[in-house]
Amino acid sequence: MSKENLYDVIKKPLITEKSVIANENNKYTFEVRKNATKTEISKAVELAFPGRKVKSVNTVYMPSHEKRMGYKFGRTDSSKKAIVTIEGEPLEFMQVSNLAAGE
Repeated sequence: MSKENLYDVIKKPLITEKSVIANENNKYTFEVRKNATKTEISKAVELAFPGRKVKSVNTVYMPSHEKRMGYKFGRTDSSKKAIVTIEGEPLEFMQVSNLAAGE
């Protein structure tokens, strides 16, 4: 797989209360393409964050569900998320929580 395709595997990091707590164990959550494999996700994370080694990748399929918007009902898009365990130092984008704490 080419580098351009690997950059398209990861859509965005998911920053929730649960994922921020998991960051203490070097686990990071990303929204990925629905057809991405664990090997592709691992290579994409190592390419996006040079110098980091991926220890493991767990994937979860998130099905669509009904959501109410006013008096109308609609459906959200289905998606896939990956929980990636990384060896070594924490990732840079997650150090925002230190700024919010006033440090």
